[in-house]
Amino acid sequence: MKIPRPAERFCYATGLLLVLSGLTHLVVYAVDGGPWDGPVSWRKPVTFGLSFGATLIALTWVTSYLRVGPRLRTVLLVVLAADCVVEVGGITLQAWRRVPSHLNMETPFDTAVSMTLAVGGGVLVALLTTLAVVSFRHRPAGPAGMALAVRSGFAILLVALASGAAMIARGVALTRTGHQEAAYHSTAPLKPLHAVSLHAVLVLPLLAWLLTRTSWSERARWRIVAAAAGCYAMAVAGAGVWAGVAY
Repeated sequence: MKIPRPAERFCYATGLLLVLSGLTHLVVYAVDGGPWDGPVSWRKPVTFGLSFGATLIALTWVTSYLRVGPRLRTVLLVVLAADCVVEVGGITLQAWRRVPSHLNMETPFDTAVSMTLAVGGGVLVALLTTLAVVSFRHRPAGPAGMALAVRSGFAILLVALASGAAMIARGVALTRTGHQEAAYHSTAPLKPLHAVSLHAVLVLPLLAWLLTRTSWSERARWRIVAAAAGCYAMAVAGAGVWAGVAY
C-alpha cells in the first residue's frame, strides 16, 4: 500500500477535522434546538462540515489516480484544503452569530464574510474544473472501471458546481434588487440537485475500488461501474427535472 505524501496526510487530517466539526454541530443542534431549515440554523455548519470534509478526503484519494505531476497535485490539494476550511469556517462563524452566512449584506462585516465565501466558491470551481479537465484529457490510472468511475464522478461534480454557482448568482441578483428575503429562499429548488451530484466523485470510485476485492472479472467489474454511473446520472437528471419544475 502506497504511503501518503505529507500534503495528502495534511488534506486527510483537514477533511477529518471538518467532518468532526459537522458532527459536533449536530450535537449542538440536538442540545440547542431551533429550526433545521432556513438561512439561520445549525443545519449549515452540520451539512457543510460533513460535505466539505468528505469531499476533501475523496478528492485527495481520487486525484492519486490522475495523471498529473506531484508538485501541481500538491499545490492544488493544499489550496483546496485551505479553501474548504475558509468556507466551513465562515459558515460556522455566522451560525454562531445567528445570522445568515450567504447573501447577507446587512452589515459591512456580514458583507465581507459573504463575499469571502463567494470568492472561495469561485476558487473551488476553478480547482475542481481543472481536476475534471485533467481526468478527461488523460485516462486515469487504476483497476478495471476506475477510469470510468473517476471521469463520471468529475462529470457529475461539474453539475454540482454549476448548480451551486446558479444558486449564488440568483441570490445575489435578488439581494441587489432589494429582495433579501426572496434571495434566502431562492436557492431551495436547486439544493437537491446540488446535494445529489456533489458526491459522485466519492461514491463511484469507491465502488470501483471495492470491486477489486471480489473475484469477478475485469469486464464484469467495468459493467457494474458503468451501470452505477448510469443510475447516478439518472438520479441527477431527476433532481434537475424537479428543480426545473420547482422554479
